[in-house]
Amino acid sequence: MSRLCSSRFERAARKLGWTRIAGIDEAGRGALFGPVVAAAVILNPKRRIVGLDDSKKLTSERRAELRERICEHAVAWAVAEVDAQRIDAWNIYQASRQAMTAALERLAISPDYLLIDAMQLDVLVEQKSLIKGDARSVSVAAASILAKTHRDARMEEWDAVYPQYGLARHKGYATPDHLEALRLYGPTPLHRHSFAPVRDSSCWAVGATQTALPIF
Repeated sequence: MSRLCSSRFERAARKLGWTRIAGIDEAGRGALFGPVVAAAVILNPKRRIVGLDDSKKLTSERRAELRERICEHAVAWAVAEVDAQRIDAWNIYQASRQAMTAALERLAISPDYLLIDAMQLDVLVEQKSLIKGDARSVSVAAASILAKTHRDARMEEWDAVYPQYGLARHKGYATPDHLEALRLYGPTPLHRHSFAPVRDSSCWAVGATQTALPIF
């Protein structure tokens, strides 16, 4: 079956009688720093947004343009985040599900059908899990764009607090320069300490004063 991003899953749901179809996706699941962010979007079938696709395939400029269109034209949208401390307490899979559920609950209009990127949620709403849903469903793609742009903005904010880590560049992911910064400075309180590269860096760090960095 073709996996091009389209509205076929939304059309199929409408043929079965569902009318308020929400796409749900997350961003930052594999990062070492900061929250995992989820978004839920109910698109307006009468207001087509051209160019929706998996946020990872788009440039930051294109994501910003599409974010504005989504927020302007969607029937409803919402974003939620789960912080690093809760990720460490729950594990990233459960934290991602909690972020998705929170985004769903924040929607101004309650959906009657969910399209979710590779996940099932414990909610009493009809739902369909789609592998690589952000590249197959326009609703999930819209959610992926909102989640990604929200999280990237948060990383740029934290870059001003912890400039030595380069968060604005790599957005908290395990790039070579991020791993090197962890080796030199150790983790901040906003790193995910249950993740192996962060946990190991506590032993590698050259300086012992890292934990004195501010918590906001």
